[in-house]
Amino acid sequence: MDIEIFPHRVLGSDTTEKLLNDLESLEDVKRTVIHGPRFPKTEETLPPQYRERRVIQVNGEDVTLQVKTGRIFVELTMESTIKEIEDICKKDIPYGFDINQSRTSYIRKEQTVSDRIKYGDMELPEDLVGMTDQYSSFDDHVKIIRKDTLD
Repeated sequence: MDIEIFPHRVLGSDTTEKLLNDLESLEDVKRTVIHGPRFPKTEETLPPQYRERRVIQVNGEDVTLQVKTGRIFVELTMESTIKEIEDICKKDIPYGFDINQSRTSYIRKEQTVSDRIKYGDMELPEDLVGMTDQYSSFDDHVKIIRKDTLD
């Protein structure tokens, strides 16, 4: 099951970093995708609204923030985790948010024609399905963060 977290305002990089770390700390969270307007690629003379582009740390890994966070899609396995996510959002997003569960899937689970055109017949790992953007290079816009699997 997927949910959509829709903050009432676009998140800054500090808030995004804190929220992603808190969400990724939940064991039931399989994948998290952030969505929003892209930052420009050039680092020179950025207008004030784009100065939030920076490297954030999520689960100890460096991630270059490519977008201003407007929506967060989270893939879960249990519905009971939504309450934990709501508590995290109340703590990290003080100006309000909505959690949408109206669709069963916000993140694609199967390869599309666009995936096949971009990557050919290459078998994409399950973690990468739904994470592609046909207009960008893959390395620029997807960062896979592995959870520790210590038993």
